[in-house]
Amino acid sequence: MSADLYRLALAVLQPGYEETTAPDWLRRALGEGLGGAVLFARNRPDARHVRALRAENPGVVVAVDEEGGAVTRLEVAAGSSFPGNRALGVVDDVELTERVGRQIGRMLAEADITLNYAPAADVNADPANPVIGVRSFGPEPDLVSRHTVAYLRGVQGAGVAACAKHFPGHGDTTTDSHLALPAVHASGQVLAERDLPPFRAAIRAGVQAIMCGHLLVPALDPELPATLSRTILTDLLRDELGFEGMLVTDAIEMRAVAARFSPGEIAVRALAAGADAICAGLTTERTLYELRDAIVAGVREGALPEERLAQAAARVRAVSDWYGGRAALREKALADADPGVGLEAARAALTTSGTGRLTRPPLVVEVNTRFSQAVDPAMPTGLTAAITELLPGTSRARLPEEGELPPFDDRPVVLVVHDAARHAWVRERVERAVRARPDVIVVDTGIPADPPADPRATHVATHGVSRVSARAAAEWLVR
Repeated sequence: MSADLYRLALAVLQPGYEETTAPDWLRRALGEGLGGAVLFARNRPDARHVRALRAENPGVVVAVDEEGGAVTRLEVAAGSSFPGNRALGVVDDVELTERVGRQIGRMLAEADITLNYAPAADVNADPANPVIGVRSFGPEPDLVSRHTVAYLRGVQGAGVAACAKHFPGHGDTTTDSHLALPAVHASGQVLAERDLPPFRAAIRAGVQAIMCGHLLVPALDPELPATLSRTILTDLLRDELGFEGMLVTDAIEMRAVAARFSPGEIAVRALAAGADAICAGLTTERTLYELRDAIVAGVREGALPEERLAQAAARVRAVSDWYGGRAALREKALADADPGVGLEAARAALTTSGTGRLTRPPLVVEVNTRFSQAVDPAMPTGLTAAITELLPGTSRARLPEEGELPPFDDRPVVLVVHDAARHAWVRERVERAVRARPDVIVVDTGIPADPPADPRATHVATHGVSRVSARAAAEWLVR
């Protein structure tokens, strides 16, 4: 029993790691039954990297966060080729969203990646949300539902498993779960009518995986975050909503849960509550085996039934088997390139007011360029580079958070902001810029505030951070 139990415990772990090549200790663990791995931009994920993992365990579930827009792991150096969920929701063309999803799936198929931790199915009900924002298709459940389904159909139609997140919905929070435990203080009726419909729709559409969020939802469980709540993961998601696929946790090192429990305790509690896979975003050889041993101890001490662990491991294998049976879909997707779809979507998503255009190189002032913890710090906004490509000689000034505007000269001024709807200080800087230069061009790459009242100012909202969003905005300004 002992060897089998250790293999079962390894089977439900999905660790991340620092190295740019598969480390020896991870490869050994894969040979011992490790069921998954999650790749980040720091790993430089590509087909060669994944092949090294599969050489030790052909059925390993290799996962990645490739949402498009601000959250990309494969295209972080230059920015995503796709504008992200908010932009797709603004366009509201489900066929376009499915095409984008298919091309993201195609990119992952090319790298032999099993599972995309996307789409975000959260309804961004609070414009002040610090971590979801443009990662959501929008603030309305019907909109989010139909685009969640279109996106996952695109990804899974390309032979890569999709994962709807962050159950039961991270959209109505003002706290980033990477930093602390958010609470959703909505009634059960509001949750049922607003937050759950996208997950119901994803389940009906055959989504292979769901990720639970580190959220306290008192209307459902007043004591435990969703990750650790049997009421939420089993009674609601399994029994009421009927989900039978793989349920994976958000990364267990996030402070929302890590500030309260040890990694091993989180893993045991989550599995007992109904999770099937434990995402540990940053592990070492020591911490991986500590997690394994904690799960084994949980079984032996009666905190985690062995049948529950076996069921979880079987659901992880089912995702691997699903992927293994979709090779023909991946081959078809690889032959079905649609290289212009990302820029097409980004152009369609632009919302503009004013008539300002650039006919000579401007000064681009980048304001508030910090993003949430979900976004890789190397992710560029890209607008200065996109304008420079069209107007060589463009200059850039970068403001630290709450920094002061630079002096303006006679050059055109482009003010690049992110999520002005969330930040009073950003809106105040925009107002100052408009007073100093009524002809200023304001570009918001996030959830925008209202355009400046002065009709001489121009306002452009891209509704996302990506290479193609920057290109679309630059084209509009320079045409």
